[in-house]
Amino acid sequence: MTASEAAEASMIVSVRDDGQEETEERRMARLLMICRCCVSDGVPRRSFLAALIVGTILNLINQGDALLGGGQVNFAKLILTFTVPYFVATYGAVSFRLNPDFLRPTTGEN
Repeated sequence: MTASEAAEASMIVSVRDDGQEETEERRMARLLMICRCCVSDGVPRRSFLAALIVGTILNLINQGDALLGGGQVNFAKLILTFTVPYFVATYGAVSFRLNPDFLRPTTGEN
């Protein structure tokens, strides 16, 4: 058994939802691609702007009386109300970019 065969045999193999086998190396490569998509091509900026707009509106709806009337503000809710839209927008952008149909060139025919 050669060194490359031994390395291949020792790889952890799992079965994905669609029945295909996926090695640990492929999972790590996919995770790296996901991380690159999270920080590339304006994704952080767009996610930040979406979180700023949506988070502000949600905070005004949920804690408007406390924010505008001088009541006690729940800072955990305030922070979560901005971070959740950020992560949702980032997830949407990354899942769109990782979609195989997005990567396929269009021919103009339907």
